[in-house]
Amino acid sequence: MAGGNAIRGSRVGAGPMGEAERGEAAPRFFVSYWCANQHETRPSFAEEEGLQVPETWDCPRCGFPAGQDRDNPPAPPRNEPYKTHLAYVKERRSDADGEAILAEALEALRAKRIVR
Repeated sequence: MAGGNAIRGSRVGAGPMGEAERGEAAPRFFVSYWCANQHETRPSFAEEEGLQVPETWDCPRCGFPAGQDRDNPPAPPRNEPYKTHLAYVKERRSDADGEAILAEALEALRAKRIVR
C-alpha cells in the first residue's frame, strides 16, 4: 500500500533538466584507446581549438596504459618484486667483503670482552 507521497525521491526545485536550463552542450568527439589486454576505452573530448589529445589513457578495466594503435598497444608496466634488506646488501657487497666485515666486527667484540 502506497504511503501517499507522490514526490518521493525528489527534491525541492527538481524538474526536467534540459538544454534550456543547463545551456548548450559543447560539441564532443570520441577517441578509441586499446590496452595490452585488448580492452577498448572511448573517452570523449570537447572540440576546442588547439586541444591536445593524450597519447595514452589508463584502462578503466585493468589499469594498464592504453594507446590509440590497436595493433601495438603500450606494454604493461613491469612490476619489480619486493626486495629484502639483505638482497640490497648483497647487491652492494661481495661474499669476501661480508667475511671481512664480519671478522672485523668479531675482533672488536673480542677486544671489548678482554678489556672488561
